[in-house]
Order: sequence, then C-alpha cells, then structure tokens
Amino acid sequence: MSRDYVLQPFRPAINPQIDYARELNEQQLAAVTAEPGPSLVIAGAGSGKTRTLTYRVAYLLEQGIPADRILLLTFTNKAAGEMMRRVTDLLGQELRELWGGTFHSIGNRVLRLHASLLGYERDFTIMDRDDAKHLVATCVAESEIDVKATRFPKAEVLGDIFSKAINTHQTVAEILGKEYGFFDELAPQIEDIGKRYVARKRATNAMDFDDLLALWLKLLQDHADVREQYQRRFQFLLVDEYQ
Repeated sequence: MSRDYVLQPFRPAINPQIDYARELNEQQLAAVTAEPGPSLVIAGAGSGKTRTLTYRVAYLLEQGIPADRILLLTFTNKAAGEMMRRVTDLLGQELRELWGGTFHSIGNRVLRLHASLLGYERDFTIMDRDDAKHLVATCVAESEIDVKATRFPKAEVLGDIFSKAINTHQTVAEILGKEYGFFDELAPQIEDIGKRYVARKRATNAMDFDDLLALWLKLLQDHADVREQYQRRFQFLLVDEYQ
C-alpha cells in the first residue's frame, strides 16, 4: 500500500530577542503574533495601538520577513517618525530597507520612481497650500473672467472645491451641486479653471498634496506592471490609525 508524503518547507529555528509575552498584554500579543492575512485591530485611545503595531513590525522581522517586504503607513509625520524610531530601538539596528511614513510621503516616494508615466519629471516640486492658491489665482487671471461681475469664488475656495472633487472621485459640478449651490451657474467656468490648474501643474512639473495620493492611485490603476511590482514586493502592509 502506497503512502503519501508531504514535504514541509525548511524553517530555521527562531530565537527572538524580544519577550513579547512579557512586553504585551493578552490582546496586544494576539495582534502582534497573528497569522499572515488581513487583520483589523479596534481599540480606543491610549490602549497601545501604535505600540502594538511597532511590536508587530519587530515580530515579523524576527520571524525572518525581510525589511523591504514590509510597508508601514500612518497619517502624520510625527507618528511615522515615532514608529520608525521605536522599531529601530527595539531591534537595536537601523532598518534602511523598511518603508515607513505617511500616505503622502510614500506616495511621493513611489511617484518619484515612476513620474514619467504620468507626464512628470522625477524632480517635481511639491506645492504647499499657499503655492496651490497662488497657482489657482494665476489660472483665474489667465482666463480673463470678470470675477467681480460674476461674484466668482476666490482662489482658496476654488482650491477646496478641486480638492474635494479629486478626493471623493466626483466631478466639480457634483461638488458644486451638493456643497456650493450658489456657484452652480458658474460650473463651466470653474471646471475650466480646474483644467487649467491641472495643465499648469504638469507644465511647471509641480504637484499639490492631493496629487501625491490621487496620482499614486492612478499610477497603480493604469499601469499593471507597476502595480504588480509593488504587489510582489510588499508582503505585509501595516496601517496605523486606519481610517
């Protein structure tokens, strides 16, 4: 009678530097040592979410996961810097291969590598809110719209409208109809300014903060080879303060 044999993959002995059971409470330990796959940890303020995520990174690294297979994301520069520092302190070594930062900073990093696919140069500049407002105002001036006669929205308001449109995947007309009804009749002119603004950014090799997210998404949606490159690279994607 024949027998079936199953060859198990070789797993080297793991001798972790960190005593996770001593450092973490029961719930934190469960999250840190969870099997690979989607996990959602729901916890209130002060319960140690960032601590748990930091130890999760350390745990994965001690399990033999290469640092360059982990992507760590959060929403503020302060939180990103703190998490990267904590991981370094836990393991006692610099982890230059570990990608960690805010969504905007990682978007910037990815876009620098593939800018040409989006019609940009790799050395594009990033505009702050004041820069963006000034560029929108320039587009309005170029359009020769009589802003006083039409009670046209100011550059700052236009910037908010364009930002909401790009972040909610709606048209400018839809945003006007829902939130700026008093500008409804100006929709064609406002949409024209939006197109001018986008063209100006590309012509001057500049992106605003919304572009760092929206163009990063567009890059992955429109270019299968780039998308597959990052799908193959990152085995673990960890998000702090998931929203």
